[in-house]
Amino acid sequence: MKTLLPIEQVAAKLDLTEDFYEKRSPVSAKLNLDLLKDQRFHRNGHLVLVTATTPTVSGEGKTVTSIGLAQGLEKIGKRAILTSREPSLGPVFGMKGGAAGGGKSQVEPAEKINLHFHGDFHAITSAHNLLAALIDSHLFHGNELDLDPNSITWPRTLDMNDRALRNITVSVSAPDKKQRDGSNCPSGFLITAASEIMAILALAQSREDLRTRLARVVIGQDRKGNPVRAADLSATGPMMALLSEALLPNLVQTTEGTPATVHCGPFANIAHGTSSVISQKMGMQLADYVINETGFASDLGFEKYMDLVSPLSGTKPSAAVLVTTVQSVRQQREGDLERGFANLEKHIAIVRSFGLPLVVAINQFPNDTVAELDTLRTFCHAHGAEFALSEAYAKGAAGAVELAQKVVEVIEANPNPALTTTYESDDPVLEKITKVAQKIYGADAVELSDRAKESLARFTRWGFGQLPICIAKTQYSLSDDPKLLGAPTGWMLHVTDIALSAGAGFLVVISGAMMLMPGLPKLSRALAIDVDEHGEIIGMS
Repeated sequence: MKTLLPIEQVAAKLDLTEDFYEKRSPVSAKLNLDLLKDQRFHRNGHLVLVTATTPTVSGEGKTVTSIGLAQGLEKIGKRAILTSREPSLGPVFGMKGGAAGGGKSQVEPAEKINLHFHGDFHAITSAHNLLAALIDSHLFHGNELDLDPNSITWPRTLDMNDRALRNITVSVSAPDKKQRDGSNCPSGFLITAASEIMAILALAQSREDLRTRLARVVIGQDRKGNPVRAADLSATGPMMALLSEALLPNLVQTTEGTPATVHCGPFANIAHGTSSVISQKMGMQLADYVINETGFASDLGFEKYMDLVSPLSGTKPSAAVLVTTVQSVRQQREGDLERGFANLEKHIAIVRSFGLPLVVAINQFPNDTVAELDTLRTFCHAHGAEFALSEAYAKGAAGAVELAQKVVEVIEANPNPALTTTYESDDPVLEKITKVAQKIYGADAVELSDRAKESLARFTRWGFGQLPICIAKTQYSLSDDPKLLGAPTGWMLHVTDIALSAGAGFLVVISGAMMLMPGLPKLSRALAIDVDEHGEIIGMS
């Protein structure tokens, strides 16, 4: 059995008294939004973004490294907190597995965090599906808004990999019954992490902001071509009720008792891929160092943080940690470590392009040889990149002390980094896409399909032509083709469609064949998960 600190002791590390949190278990709590406005909490901590090189299917230990770094900072006497995303059941039971870290660097209670936790995902799923039900009900009861049933873009959602639900037909009518608006309409499910409600909750900065964002969600258009919003269906209030508790960040701890918040879980390949803005802002008020993981590699979650989340929220990162591994670099050139360095070099360049100080974290795996690790060190040194070996999985805080010290040194040497973005807020959408494609991904040009052009023209006509962009693409390549390895050049980014997330406040630019509802693999992680005779969940990690 794991021995965890009572949540009161974790909260005390942050000077939080019981009126600022609500216990959900002996080892977890919900944080009160009032602390955002309380003048006693004003540490103005350094925000450190953790990103990575292009991952393998099993990941490169970015979460483990983030947790270990927070533990390492606490071990060297710094007040630190981790801000992490909530795991989705899709990967937990699918291919990648749980997302609570591993070894001696986990967020705890790991099994509960990986599963239902405090019900946040359930609340998000319910709010999303309530809006879908209200749309169908409106059509059934006369369609007062004159909604065009064929234009409805709001699907259903489920936090589980289930390929059978990708495409469905709703409101099926018997052949001898009168056809109503909405009868026999195509629809589908997406995974909850891809829901706009998830993105909205992650970006909302207050209850008032959440209400405003929910109200402006666009679910389709009427027969005159005008947008129809959630507010038009009087859906805002009931969705607020479902999300009221889910808006509160979850306070937990790491394996070694370091404070951590786990809140929201948008994917980074199909959404913006980071924990909630509220949890990050709370962290910066409560601690001197806030460690925040961004999803997948620097071309995805990190770029979206710097170009979208930071400008929208006002948060300013102080440094970045780029996690890499021998296996990641090797895979980028079919097993040749040194030929795979082009990928690492490109990710270093991406981070530097935003003006952030950088530390490369070399995450050590058991099979790594001394020669391989030395080769990575030599490459980083030759390219002027600060680096440190991380053994957080095997050793916890002790294995991340070197990394923690290096992060502190880099921040102290660069106290006021001049941050930049890839594009300007008033750039046209196509120019924004092109700048990200060329500067970040290394593409030569961008090609929009006819469908994407039509969607962009419609959204521009509705007044959304100046929104920032969130490009949805594969995580397994810098390009839109998962088979293109290294740092490919001479290719074109193909935009197949553009979707509107008016509530979240961005346009989703879909490149390639993005899967919004994954399926389970032939041998899924679910097959190894069980409960022992004592009621303990096993096989999760």
